[in-house]
Amino acid sequence: MADALSIIPAAVLRNLADKLYEKRKNAALEVEGIVKQLAAAGDHEKITAVINLLTDEFTFSPQANHRKGGLIGLAAATVGLTSEAAQHLEQIVPPVLKSFSDQDSRVRYYACEALYNIAKVVRGDFIVFFNQIFDALCKLSADSDANVQSAAHLLDRLVKDIVTESDQFSIEEFIPLLRERMNVLNPYVRQFLVGWITVLDSVPDIDMLGFLPDFLDGLFNMLSDSSHEIRQQADSALSEFLQEIKNSPSVDYGRMAQILVERAKSGDAFTRQTAITWINEFVKLGGDQLLPYYAAILEAILPCISDKEEKIRVVARETNEELRSFKAAPGIMFPFFCRHLSSEWEATRIEALHWISALLDKHRDEVLSFLSDIVDTLLKALSDSSDEVVLLVLEVHACIAKDTEHFRNLLVHLLQNFQNDNSLLEKRGALIIRRLCVLLGAQTVYRELSIILQKEPDLDFASIMVQALNLILLTSAELSELRELLKHSLVNSAGKDLFHALYASWCHSPMAIISLCLLAQTYQHASTVIQSLVEEDINIKFLVQLDKLIRLLETPTFAYLRLQLLEPGRYTWLLKALYGLLMLLPQQSAAFKILRTRLKTVPPYSFSSEQHWNSFPETSHSKVANHMDSGPDCNQDGIVQDVETMSNGINFASRLQQLQKMQQEHRAQAKSQARVKKASANLTKETQRPEENREQSCTSDTNQPTNPSRMGPGQLQL
Repeated sequence: MADALSIIPAAVLRNLADKLYEKRKNAALEVEGIVKQLAAAGDHEKITAVINLLTDEFTFSPQANHRKGGLIGLAAATVGLTSEAAQHLEQIVPPVLKSFSDQDSRVRYYACEALYNIAKVVRGDFIVFFNQIFDALCKLSADSDANVQSAAHLLDRLVKDIVTESDQFSIEEFIPLLRERMNVLNPYVRQFLVGWITVLDSVPDIDMLGFLPDFLDGLFNMLSDSSHEIRQQADSALSEFLQEIKNSPSVDYGRMAQILVERAKSGDAFTRQTAITWINEFVKLGGDQLLPYYAAILEAILPCISDKEEKIRVVARETNEELRSFKAAPGIMFPFFCRHLSSEWEATRIEALHWISALLDKHRDEVLSFLSDIVDTLLKALSDSSDEVVLLVLEVHACIAKDTEHFRNLLVHLLQNFQNDNSLLEKRGALIIRRLCVLLGAQTVYRELSIILQKEPDLDFASIMVQALNLILLTSAELSELRELLKHSLVNSAGKDLFHALYASWCHSPMAIISLCLLAQTYQHASTVIQSLVEEDINIKFLVQLDKLIRLLETPTFAYLRLQLLEPGRYTWLLKALYGLLMLLPQQSAAFKILRTRLKTVPPYSFSSEQHWNSFPETSHSKVANHMDSGPDCNQDGIVQDVETMSNGINFASRLQQLQKMQQEHRAQAKSQARVKKASANLTKETQRPEENREQSCTSDTNQPTNPSRMGPGQLQL
């Protein structure tokens, strides 16, 4: 220290710490001259002593003016050293960098000025301090003092110029520092970082693209910044990198794909749009490199298909189509798509179903190998609020059900769903059954459903399901061929077999059997069934179903039946069946009036001869009643005999027994349920009664006479 004091005059040292800038500046010029002389003499030992003096006594001084003087002195010493400054940078630069964090804004300002002058002298030699300088500038870019920010910007531009022309800059050492800073939220720091990324990317010898995954997420994070300028700068940088990716033969798509997938879920629309655009380009360029990230990419794409922004939806759909050409493992993808069936967005659910269909078409055996894992999800999708989704789900189910085993399992699971969720049957039942009939064949579906329902232990559900199936059979255009086949049950073996198949389960509902008989033109059996009904069968539910049937008789489905009424002599049993239904209806009901009106139009002439048409037109209905016998004939065992007993091989007597047996089971179950309900109600009353008895006992004891002479005969006197 004493040696340094002898080198620099005391007056110079005093002026270097003066509060006036001019005095400090003049003193710095003196220091520059002294150092220049020492450098010329090659006396680096004394130069070191001077630098140590400026550092220890000035830049580390508690006095702000001393620190300012020390900084300007170090810059002056560097200028004096000129080309020989490099060997003293280890002494000069660290104290200047430390001053960047000084509490005094003027000291920070002079630190920027000092380093600027030092950098101008040494240029590329100070690259060894680049990370420390970058870190300091990053902080100063957000300095609270505008003058310090301005000085930092000047220094930043100079450092950028030096770096771009230097061959000593190490991008490998710089990237970790850049990555660490990329998630800073300060807008000034963000501008600073984007500026450096852009500058470094413009240097041909620096491969920023190879390190893009390290700071890509940070750039995307800036796209949602509140500052339009920052968003624009980040977008510009990303656009430039995307263009480079298109022109580069070797790109690490994998790491970046993971980042893009996350950013595609951003709440900011601009970020989502940029991310989905990048993914679109990656899918086109990356090819098989992206196979390990196939599921992740689709995870981002499918929700974007339903995005509220049209531009995002368009790009997402385009990307989705590109992905179809990939050869991904169906075992991984199928459950993935099934998860998206629960998406809140309809378009996403629809696209997931398209994917499932495509996988089933291309990899059927692999997909079916783990079907049990996703069958519940597919069945739940039948309750979807969208008709389009339900129809697509049914197509998937139909594709699976091409195999006999899966076909039966589908219908069993479907009935279970109907049983567990009444609203599904009410709201979607008809749609589901009709569509399955189109996809899998109406006769096949109805036959299998009938077999399953025939053995259904829950008789109430079986009855409800049969009624639903019967209504669909009578009203749906998709089942017209099935109705046509049933119409020929008495003359066609295929129709007879179908009649037999349905009859077994239709026995769960007498009204369904009557409807089936009218459809199959087995009118005598219909009349027999009507007359076999007992009191318990004719309840509110039965009358509601009967009301529906009467109204259905007026639809085109039963046009043939109404035309047959033109020949009452030929279709006597039809008239008897219809009159039987009429007699079951309450007279004040709308259905009664509809059917009575229809029967009034039956022509009278064919009961005996055409002359009755002119002679007794007003008595047609009485003649119909007289013409029809009083009821079916019975043999000694009480079994009904009719003309159709063995028609086309159909044993109607046996069918009637089958119906009666099933209805007996229904009545037995109903009585059992009533007993259980009554017992439960009685149990509830019994649990309440002791409390009531105690209350009554207390009241009785209070009012009990205490005079023994007033007690009645037979009472125990205590």
